[in-house]
Amino acid sequence: MRYFLFERKREKRKGPRQTLALFSDRNGIITGSAQGIGEATARLFVTRGIRNLVLTDRNGDRGRAVARELEGAGCRTHFVEADLAEVDACRRIVAEAEAAFGGIHVLVNAAGLTTRGSIFDATVEVFDRLMAINARAPMLLMQACIENMIEHRIEGAIVNVVSITAHGGPPKLCPYSMSKAALAALTRNAAYAVMPHRIRVNGLMLGWADTPTEDLIQQAEHPAGAGWRAAAEASLPFGRLIQPDEAARAIAWLASSESGMMTGTLIDFDQSVLGAGDVSRPSMTADR
Repeated sequence: MRYFLFERKREKRKGPRQTLALFSDRNGIITGSAQGIGEATARLFVTRGIRNLVLTDRNGDRGRAVARELEGAGCRTHFVEADLAEVDACRRIVAEAEAAFGGIHVLVNAAGLTTRGSIFDATVEVFDRLMAINARAPMLLMQACIENMIEHRIEGAIVNVVSITAHGGPPKLCPYSMSKAALAALTRNAAYAVMPHRIRVNGLMLGWADTPTEDLIQQAEHPAGAGWRAAAEASLPFGRLIQPDEAARAIAWLASSESGMMTGTLIDFDQSVLGAGDVSRPSMTADR
């Protein structure tokens, strides 16, 4: 108790906490930045002093609106409208970042699709698009950014937003889980390959998050419709879904010097502990 009281007094003497300026001399690229976790990450990076930022999303109108807001907040911002399923679009994003700002210090692969499909009904078209956006696009963006970092001798950081479903996932997310498992493997493989260049690559294995895309899907598929969120939160240990801003803080930590030399790490950010508790058992009600 004495120690606790001492710590409280010491904290009080320190005064208000200073805003972290961890990205003040850096240039970054964030995909999927028109909404959800990508947008939250972009906004947080700006509050933490990032110098230049390239935003990219297929939603051009919303993406440009976010870019204008961040520009007004003091960050030089460049928006690239792009569909990450297109190979040339991935390469164009990095090329425009180089043309606008030169060296790239941070890449955050936050874009992703969560289209449903099980082993019983997943189509080739769904599989191909999920793999293209969730796995191939991050690889292409990483290739180009790593080349830029090496050329400019930048000890850069790459953060991939993976998914807890990469460990297996529920039946309805079969191709999605496969694509995120591929991204998890890519994260560790690339981290080992670029370690001699002091480039760090880490992944955030994110659980169920409260994003605009998830809201649309759930309203369309959930029996509760617009009330899906309340039902979902009531079933979770912490009584809520993961919020984009808290995911953004974890991403910022991985992308900054605060995480030190950490690389090749996949962090489970979910309301579960794999391997603990009851063994997972499928419902005996057929999904097909």
